[in-house]
Amino acid sequence: MEERPYLLTIAGFDPSAGAGILADIKTFEINKVYGQGVATSLTFQNESSFEGLEWVSESNILRQIDVLAAVNTFQWIKIGLIQNLDVLFTIVKHLKRLNPECQIIWDPILKASAGFTFHHQIDGEKLKQIISLITLITPNLSEIKLLFPYLEVHDATAELANYCNVMLKGGHSEDNADDILCMTDGRVQKYKGARLPFDKHGTGCVFSAAILTNLAKGYELPEACREAKDYVTDFINSHDSLLGYHYV
Repeated sequence: MEERPYLLTIAGFDPSAGAGILADIKTFEINKVYGQGVATSLTFQNESSFEGLEWVSESNILRQIDVLAAVNTFQWIKIGLIQNLDVLFTIVKHLKRLNPECQIIWDPILKASAGFTFHHQIDGEKLKQIISLITLITPNLSEIKLLFPYLEVHDATAELANYCNVMLKGGHSEDNADDILCMTDGRVQKYKGARLPFDKHGTGCVFSAAILTNLAKGYELPEACREAKDYVTDFINSHDSLLGYHYV
């Protein structure tokens, strides 16, 4: 039997399966890695509307992590929707205690595609403490403006890259869908992207999950992002509804 790496997603539960844990697990499975999930929230939504959510307590998030970590050592972890930076910091430190070498991607979901805003104010200093412990952060243009509202996008990206690698997603750009990877060693990689005819619910979740799968399969970060860019492009083009299909 084929041996697959185990990946962990820590994210919200979206009943439509377009985003959050279910979208991550779909991405993991189709890319031949084994995904397990920890719920941070129960959301009340479909692919086009968001009605609200209930947060899972910090203690129950950690309890979910611990029962999985009792049988698996997670090297590759993705974090999505989270209640606040305090909870995020607790989770990241806990993961690092369990496995100091683990690689963590944080997809900072600050606002739902249906318009619901999860976080209105971000503590910049606490943010820097947290991201110094992770491998990659994947904000879109709207999210990076919320993270650093007093900086221009280029300067905000450069500031984040002082602490961890940054994949700035360009899907919300008016001109193109170019993504830019800014690495802590100073390298910058641009990934060209055409404006596609369809919109999709959960593209950010799928993109970051695909990057994680590629890292788990041994790709270096720039190539992991390039492969993930191709994957999410196929996902967006797979169907003309807000829900995409996963295939390789």
